[in-house]
Amino acid sequence: MKLSDNRKNILQNLGWSVVGKLTTLGGSLLVGLIVARYLGPERYGLMNYVISIVFLFQTLSVFGLDQIEVREEARHPQECPKIIGTAFAIRLVLALIAMTLVAGWAWAFEEDAYVSAMICLYALTILCSTLNVIRNYFMAIVQNKYVVKSEIARTLLGMSLKICLYFAHASLTWFIAACAFDFVLLATGYVMAYRRRVGPISSWSYDAKWRRLLLRESLPLMLTTAAVIVYQRIDQVMIGRMVSKESVGYFSTASRFVEVLVYIPMMLAQTISPVLTRIRTTNRAVYAERAQTFMNISLWLSLGAGAVTSMLSYWIISILLGPAYLPAVAVLQIMAFKAASVALSNTAGTMLVVEGLQRWAIFRDLLGCAVCVGLNYLLLPRYGIVAAACVAIISNVAAGWLANLLIPPYRHLFRMQTRALLFGWKSLFRLSELKGTAQE
Repeated sequence: MKLSDNRKNILQNLGWSVVGKLTTLGGSLLVGLIVARYLGPERYGLMNYVISIVFLFQTLSVFGLDQIEVREEARHPQECPKIIGTAFAIRLVLALIAMTLVAGWAWAFEEDAYVSAMICLYALTILCSTLNVIRNYFMAIVQNKYVVKSEIARTLLGMSLKICLYFAHASLTWFIAACAFDFVLLATGYVMAYRRRVGPISSWSYDAKWRRLLLRESLPLMLTTAAVIVYQRIDQVMIGRMVSKESVGYFSTASRFVEVLVYIPMMLAQTISPVLTRIRTTNRAVYAERAQTFMNISLWLSLGAGAVTSMLSYWIISILLGPAYLPAVAVLQIMAFKAASVALSNTAGTMLVVEGLQRWAIFRDLLGCAVCVGLNYLLLPRYGIVAAACVAIISNVAAGWLANLLIPPYRHLFRMQTRALLFGWKSLFRLSELKGTAQE
């Protein structure tokens, strides 16, 4: 009640973001389990293989524009119609190029005509994603609730559709089409929210000056984003091509549970990041202390959650997915610890932004990408999806920890991460410190 209007607005938007993310994660996990049981490992693996291939090419259509759009729209609110219209035009052209590349991949590398057709069908989602410019606008004006409402509606409608397909005993084609239709629902929700809150999209306009600025500023972020997406998603594509589509099914089911665990460090980072920024401007010594505490707690909470999940993995898989998915148990036992590696990397990444050192982050991500692709290429044919699970953690550690040792401006982060690994567990007995930081 004593907070300023600005802080209340920030907290309300944070609350909406949490509700939206939890709804999306929960709905995705629930429907994913139902669909996985119904389709079986091979067909479910094929569906995730198709999605992963399109996701890799989707990076081109985004081009790192998201953060730049939000920044410029926040700085120049009177120019928003020009920025949105220009960004939409850029995304539309890039989306068409990306869809052409997806079709080229399907024609050149896929021997099965059905798989090629499903890849081209799902590639239509790239076109729908161009309307993310509306999402970025609402983020810029700190009105997340309109975005979250659209995402919650998409999640609930998408869940209902897939459950109807389940009871109708629909084919795999219908489920892939339903996954693609999720993007249509989301884009429609964005347009409706914009028209009600702001006005008609016909007010958008194209501006050559903004085109040059957006492309120039977003290119470095596009390279970074592409590297991250490759080493986070390329594993399922490589499994599908080097092992089997059935193995993709086992690996992707384990990954769904890991997505929930990874949310722990991500949520902590979103909550603490603005507070650390404010503390650093007033007292560097206090900032260093609180940043270390944040890193310690984020890492060890994630490690604890991963350990519990790993121990319960047999019952999680056997009860929720059935005997057909038991080969996924070994993957989940290993992948559960990915949350800790993400926490180690994500906390350092948060501090890079707070300290204004993100310009060298591309080298971290390129290292993670090289490690992921190289180790999977060497180990997948011999050790299968267990190797992919190990590589997923190793590539995160390489990009998020070891790379900081190799980049001189980041070496203080490497020292902090090492202290967190060795002695960070002690901070679990002082959780009130993190609470105190969040309240400041």
